Amino acid sequence: MDTLEKDRDLVERVLCELARFYAPKDARTLTVFDRVHDQYLLLDEGWDGYQRLHFVWAHVELAEGKFWILKDGTQTGIGMDLMNAGIPRERIVPAYQHPSLRREIEDAAEVGV
Repeated sequence: MDTLEKDRDLVERVLCELARFYAPKDARTLTVFDRVHDQYLLLDEGWDGYQRLHFVWAHVELAEGKFWILKDGTQTGIGMDLMNAGIPRERIVPAYQHPSLRREIEDAAEVGV
């Protein structure tokens, strides 16, 4: 299996595990996997009383051999989940932050802040 296929399988597994954790009782937690465009999402959909619920917890894109985290609303952080699954920090991009701030985030993660 090539690296891209392994990366696809891994991001899908991580998001499926998170889906079980974040599943609300009165809504659906969905995983959306697009292997053609390498877009991976975790979202909630449904109703909270009379209020419509549609919230994207996470959005990850695979591109240029890296995991681009476009949205991360999880408590632990998808980047940490990916690192715990064996992905090197250098392959994880916190794309939800402006490029000028990403290095500071990476440095803080390295020292455990």
